[in-house]
Amino acid sequence: MKLLRYGPQGQEKPGLLDAEGAIRDLSAHVPDLAGSVLGDLGRLAGIDPESLPLVPGAPRIGPCVAGTGKFICIGLNYADHAAESGLKVPPEPVVFLKATSAICGPDDPILIPRGSEKTDWEVELGIVIGKPGKYLTEAQALDHVAGYCVVNDVSERAFQTERSGQWTKGKSCDNFGQTGPWLVTPDEVPDPQDLDMWLKVNGETMQSGSTRTMVYGVAFLVSYLSQFFTLQPGDIISTGTPPGVGMGKKPPQYLKAGDVVELGVEGLGTQRQTCLQD
Repeated sequence: MKLLRYGPQGQEKPGLLDAEGAIRDLSAHVPDLAGSVLGDLGRLAGIDPESLPLVPGAPRIGPCVAGTGKFICIGLNYADHAAESGLKVPPEPVVFLKATSAICGPDDPILIPRGSEKTDWEVELGIVIGKPGKYLTEAQALDHVAGYCVVNDVSERAFQTERSGQWTKGKSCDNFGQTGPWLVTPDEVPDPQDLDMWLKVNGETMQSGSTRTMVYGVAFLVSYLSQFFTLQPGDIISTGTPPGVGMGKKPPQYLKAGDVVELGVEGLGTQRQTCLQD
């Protein structure tokens, strides 16, 4: 299934994408795509999409999951991206948190923060947790995954690396976490380690990669993170980006107001954002 949330910010309703690409309203069956609902998505598979109300027009698409408690990101998880960053592949995953207030819809604008000169892009595979899990083995890990989505891990590089402290302030600005359009259930993603991914800026391809080259795969990451804290329904794990970010260009290239960013992951949909000055 391809599940989604649609409507004005803060008032999103749950929906399902039917075979024709139309949005069907799920409000009569679930209050939202959040919490315990995420651990029991299988029951929605028995619903005939044709029986659901058709959502008219082209509503705004919101983030594909609600109630996210932790937005967990993995850094330097592609060897070729680590190389373009001038860094070595880490012996264990680099883990950092992105503020949940950065989460927004897939086509909501990228807001360039005041004083920013180095706002950058990162297409990533997102994992959405469906069931609580702690001390999981790799064999158990995928049973706790509700589905997968596209994430743009927008980053302000000067805030991230040139000012004292940790990466959080360069990763957590408003609208630095476009998520969706869809939460795609695992039955439609038979191998999360074999998905092509891409990103364009103003029509020019910047990133073209595949989850095949991830250093630490999905099952390992879910298991690894669960050794340190309980993963809860709605938590998002953004698994790292392939090469081609602006910071790695020669010379570096960063986003400015008016730029258009388009990105996608195979089978998980696409995003399109216009950059605006905040």
